[in-house]
Amino acid sequence: MQQITVLCVGRLKESYLAAACAEYQKRLQTLCRLQIVELPAARLPDDPAPAQIQQALEKEGAVLLEKIPPGAAVIALCVEGRQMPSEAFSRLLQDYATAGKDKVCFIIGGSFGLADAVKRRADRRLSVSEMTFPHQLFRVLLLEQIYRAKQIERGSKYHK
Repeated sequence: MQQITVLCVGRLKESYLAAACAEYQKRLQTLCRLQIVELPAARLPDDPAPAQIQQALEKEGAVLLEKIPPGAAVIALCVEGRQMPSEAFSRLLQDYATAGKDKVCFIIGGSFGLADAVKRRADRRLSVSEMTFPHQLFRVLLLEQIYRAKQIERGSKYHK
């Protein structure tokens, strides 16, 4: 069974987002071994200077890089990533498993994104849309897409 780790900067603050994530975690229990790791966001003033943002990204990036499971295929979620339809995403996860990569690690940055070092470390950069989403909501979107990918793999009717 594939091990999927989701590294996230920041905690879910809204109960409705936490409930949605919990629902997808429950649905994924029989389809993969899912682990969600929340890491603290760097503290920034209300109106941070670009240098402060860069420093925060580097600090968060260092922690993220330490938490990547050994041997995992790493997928960074970022705006400059490649978009793909759900079927291709499902094939990507299947291809990793077929190639012997039974561990996949997704990385979701904080509100200012990901450090360049994290993006360079990634095996793939993925974007779900040209639109901007709050990083907390994006966690729900990612879990739903992982669930959808597993349903596509099984040939279920969930994916229409």
